[in-house]
Formats: sequence, structure tokens, C-alpha cells
Amino acid sequence: MVISIATQKGGTGKTTTSISLAAGVARKGKHALLIDIDSQANSSKVLLADYPSLTKDQTLYATIIDRKPLVIHASKVPGLDVVPSHILLSDTDMVLTTALDHRESRLKSKLDAIKAQYDYVFIDCPPALGWLTINAFTASDEIIVVVEPGYFELDSVVQITKTVKEVQEIFNASLKIRGFLFTKSDPTLNSKTSLETLRNVYPDTVLDTVIPRNTDIRDAVFHKQDIFAYNPRAKSALAYQRLIQELFSL
Repeated sequence: MVISIATQKGGTGKTTTSISLAAGVARKGKHALLIDIDSQANSSKVLLADYPSLTKDQTLYATIIDRKPLVIHASKVPGLDVVPSHILLSDTDMVLTTALDHRESRLKSKLDAIKAQYDYVFIDCPPALGWLTINAFTASDEIIVVVEPGYFELDSVVQITKTVKEVQEIFNASLKIRGFLFTKSDPTLNSKTSLETLRNVYPDTVLDTVIPRNTDIRDAVFHKQDIFAYNPRAKSALAYQRLIQELFSL
């Protein structure tokens, strides 16, 4: 199963969700792969101790730009491998806009060759709807869309849903949205209203699990750890455990 974790804007908890799902299933004995296709490379920086020493040829850049096989690294978490990103992937849209040879499926063609080695593959998408995201969606079976409280955040759901439909029509007919994941929830009226609106508009698509706003998540990233390594009893860790149970019955 290949799952993209996506959003249209930064700061929603997308990368935290990618890391938590990948590390969480690995800690339950599954073999997982996390592909970091976000040029900010935050997943890579958290999970790979040697990330600062990697060259672009040791990252996803080699696959997306140079059409080479995926370069896979063992992470800090047993059972979890990572294909790291690189800052130069920020130039991908400029490069692929003029490319004529399967620019939407460069990731898929290489991932198809190795994905049978894994129980789960997660793709941490960039917070923009460009060619990197299209590559991720083309390679995926499902998408989890991460949404935080706020009016404009809910409006972005409409935009990403349109992109998913376009990818379904042109590149990947079997792609589906697994669910909208509500993150950074707190007791405020804004948070409560946003979640109610999302569930009213997409009654069959919003996941039951809600991820609370929690400082342990921020602190875990600061210490370059997944939330389960940093504090497995944190509210956010328990929420991600519930999410893994909801999604994968693990």
C-alpha cells in the first residue's frame, strides 16, 4: 500500500503525520518506507542521523531529476527505511515543465520496482500542488489530506480535491482519498467549528481520529525523534496510535 500524506499549505502537521505513521507501523513490526518528496526535507532531517552529509545523488533528486533508482537509507527506527529529499528538488517544477518523457511518473516507475519489499510506503508531499505532488499522487494508492483549523485551510481542501480528480482522470484512475485528517485540534471555537464544517461537507471522508495540538510534537522534532521515541504517552502519540488502528487495524 502506497499512501501520500498531502496538504496545500505548510504548518498543518503533514510531516509530523508522515513520520508518525511510518515510525508507528514500523514499531508494530511492519516493514515501512518513507519517501520524502518535500524539498524542505524535514522528514529526512528527523529520521536520518547522517542527513547533513548526504549529496544530492544520495537522495530522491537522483530519481526525479536524473531518472535513477531510488536511494534507500536505513532510519533511526528499526524496520523503517527512508528515501531522503534534497533542497534542489525545489527546482523540479521548472525542470519538469519542459520535460516530455513521463514527467508525472518518474517516482512511480522506480517505486514499482521495489515496493513489494515493504508492507507500507508513505510519501511526505510538499505543501504545493506542483509536479512533485503529481509524481506522488501518480505513484500512490491512497491519499491522506491533513487539515488544521481555520477558514482558509478548509478552502484549501477544495483545491487539493480538484487536483486529485485531475490526477485520477489523467494519470492514476485507481487513486482515492483515504480520508481527511484533522490536526492541531484544541478547545477553541475556531477548532470546533472547523471540524464540524469539514464533517458536514465531507461526511464520509473525515477520519474519526483527531490529532490534538501538543507541545510534545514540537519538542520531538527539535530532538530529531519520532513522537513514539520521544514520549510514547504524549496525547499526540496516543492519537497517532489510534489513527494507525483506524487506518490499518494495527
